[in-house]
Amino acid sequence: MSVVLAPAKLTLSLRITGVRDDGYHLIDAEMTTLDLHDRLEIEHATPSTLEFTGPFAQGLVADDRNLVTRALRFVGRSASVVLEKNIPHGGGLGGGSADAAAVLRWAGVDIDRKTVATHLGADVPFCLAGGRARVRGIGEIIEPIEQRPGVVTLIVPPFSVSTPAVYRAWDELGGPRSDGPNDLEPAALVVEPRLADWREAIHRATGVRPVLAGSGATWFVNGDHEQILRTAWHEGQQHETGRNRLDELEGISKAHVIVARHV
Repeated sequence: MSVVLAPAKLTLSLRITGVRDDGYHLIDAEMTTLDLHDRLEIEHATPSTLEFTGPFAQGLVADDRNLVTRALRFVGRSASVVLEKNIPHGGGLGGGSADAAAVLRWAGVDIDRKTVATHLGADVPFCLAGGRARVRGIGEIIEPIEQRPGVVTLIVPPFSVSTPAVYRAWDELGGPRSDGPNDLEPAALVVEPRLADWREAIHRATGVRPVLAGSGATWFVNGDHEQILRTAWHEGQQHETGRNRLDELEGISKAHVIVARHV
């Protein structure tokens, strides 16, 4: 049996520079891996099986749509996989892509990045490379950047956002340019309006405007803000006018605050 770690991906900035004729969006992004990771136990077996454990296992389905299953099929391997899910799914942190990249590393195959991006998803090539990088094209052009030490606080609401739905909304909005570092933020707020309440509440609690991680639903702020967020969360501390307090947000008791480091 092999144990493979699958680090989360954080998109620090994202510009959409165009759309190809086949519908794939062209990006210019800066990404980094975090010390938050899934853990995969993989063993050769026939037929393939997939089991989930961990704090974010609920809601996952072991069918042909799962990226672990798709990655195994892509490399022509059969295996028993136990996936300890520590990365929130549907949170914009590339958990599924990281898991697929872990399977590719386990299989030891050398595959063209563009082929990987087309068949398994635009984030998988970066998750294979790891570290910190400028990512362009449909995700296959990766230019490594020297990693800088850093801490980030992730705020994970108790709901997910569909990445395809956000890209469709971006198209329907006419391809807006965000006034922040993430061009997908305006479209994500259309797909999931509750994100705006979380953004404002986090801003009031920390004094820092949060950034949406990828297509969401996770928000992040640089630095360790865990204590002040938990104070606002659990004690109902008011900030400024008291509007949009964290304790008043729907589903706050099921949300997560995670402090992670760039690796």
